Amino acid sequence: MAQAHVVVIGGGIAGLTAAAVLGGGAGEPARARVTLVEASERLGGKLWGGEVGGVRVDLGAESMLARRPEAVELARAVGLAEQLEPPTTAKAAIWTRGALRPLPGGQVMGVPGDLAALADSGVLSPEGLERARHEAAGEAVADDVAIGRYVADRLGREVVDRLVEPLLGGVYAGHADEISLRAAVPALLPLARGGGSLLDGVRELAGRPKSDTPVFQGLRGGLGTLPAAVAAACAEAGVELRTRTGVTALRRTADGWRVTTGDGDTLHADAVVLAVPAPAAARLLRADAPAAAAELDGVEYAGMALVTLAFRRADLSEPPAGSGFLVPPVDGRRIKASTFSSNKWGWLERSAPDTFVLRTSLGRLHEEEPLELDDGELVARSLADLGEAIGLTARPYDTAVTRWRAGLPQYPVGHLDRVARIRAAADRVGALALCGAAYDGVGIPACIASARVAVAGLDRVLTPLTGANVTERTMGA
Repeated sequence: MAQAHVVVIGGGIAGLTAAAVLGGGAGEPARARVTLVEASERLGGKLWGGEVGGVRVDLGAESMLARRPEAVELARAVGLAEQLEPPTTAKAAIWTRGALRPLPGGQVMGVPGDLAALADSGVLSPEGLERARHEAAGEAVADDVAIGRYVADRLGREVVDRLVEPLLGGVYAGHADEISLRAAVPALLPLARGGGSLLDGVRELAGRPKSDTPVFQGLRGGLGTLPAAVAAACAEAGVELRTRTGVTALRRTADGWRVTTGDGDTLHADAVVLAVPAPAAARLLRADAPAAAAELDGVEYAGMALVTLAFRRADLSEPPAGSGFLVPPVDGRRIKASTFSSNKWGWLERSAPDTFVLRTSLGRLHEEEPLELDDGELVARSLADLGEAIGLTARPYDTAVTRWRAGLPQYPVGHLDRVARIRAAADRVGALALCGAAYDGVGIPACIASARVAVAGLDRVLTPLTGANVTERTMGA
């Protein structure tokens, strides 16, 4: 029986994972013949490495959550086990109320459970701290709520503005008063639905015994090495990888899908995996899955810019301490965060001991004016804020600016219901699966998990086409 053909559209980490799992590039038996098409000239999406000042650095995402296993497992499956390295123990801070202040412990995504640690940090004003100490009673949340509004009602506005907002902003580049508790911080949802004390619930969550597994992991040489390794494993397994191949049309046929590319080629597929941002998925599905397309059109994205700065250590009167700092929007600064990469990653400090690399981020949802500024202005704004925050006066010997336009999907209240409707509409069309950051989480493990879910959803399509051999091999693997 002929092998089924699956076309994966999109070459970010979700698309690469789907191609690897389907095509046998992730240490598992192949389930289909796979063609992956990517419109840009490179694979990896927001996992992208490059050189700044002669030093290899990440120009996109730089760490992956390790308490979820999917990303670490994929790295190991493609031969990167020896390259895994967690961040150092350098501590993060918050630049607020005119000073760098330690990020308080005993919190969950900025929601405090340890008022003593919160008081010691100095992040809140005396008035804000007093308000947090007198937690307001609240009604139980029936289904979902914006995390900012929920926490503000319970613990006061200042907790949201100076703690929750900068932490959530670092993940979503969005606004706490719009982001879904259910989608973004599900660990807090039982507390909200139970209606009990938020402080007590967070204290219990934060105080649970810690695993020996690091919270985060990185890769020596940067996370940009992960998509390259997955792509190499895919190619070795026989997956066809095509960059600079945009898809102009996607149409359902009697026996599968017709994929038309920008160079005029037509691919015939038994099934399709769409691993592209929501606007691109909506465009491709408008003809055959209008209900899914309409829902995808409603997914908002935030853009941001990353500014990477390389300094000669000899030019620094004193290297910055810690792993970096977050910036609450309420303080009106230009940057929203800075990472002291050479302090955070031991492999980076070892590979370039005479260089100090740090980076800043600018821009958030509906506040994306920084993306329109030229590189020099973004560097100047970053240096001005760094001068105020840490007294930095040195000038970098090299810089790089990376713009991620429409880079981060937003998860407002009702997001997970929207995702369920999208998937239901896709299922009705058949032989179609969707994955990526727009659905179940923006982090790397979540994107990888969404790809595996997408592939599993195609099994009922692929098994009859492929025959029993693949099924038997998979069960025996």
